[in-house]
Amino acid sequence: QVQLVESGGGLVQPGESLRLSCAASGSILMFYVMGWYRQAPGEQRELVASLTSGGSTNYADSVKGRFTISRDNAKNRVYLQMNSLKPEDTAVYYCKGSASGLRRYDYWGQGTQVTVSS
Repeated sequence: QVQLVESGGGLVQPGESLRLSCAASGSILMFYVMGWYRQAPGEQRELVASLTSGGSTNYADSVKGRFTISRDNAKNRVYLQMNSLKPEDTAVYYCKGSASGLRRYDYWGQGTQVTVSS
């Protein structure tokens, strides 16, 4: 059983930064793509950033230039550096890993709360 666990969320003021971490119970090399999603109260879950095993990244327009996704294969971790945080960034942030075989399977973390408020 593969598990993903997010950490690093918290309460910050607008303009401040946070770094989220996603720890995998096994090697993240099993995932051809990993991503960060977020869901605000009453809103749909949306893709924030993704990172392929080949190093390609993709970001939501709302976070481009402010957020950076990265990984450390040796530590089996994926990170989301969030700078210049805005109140609209407030949400539960989820880590997802997609494994490919005969059938694709998505693994989700439990989520970590990020609150940006003055």
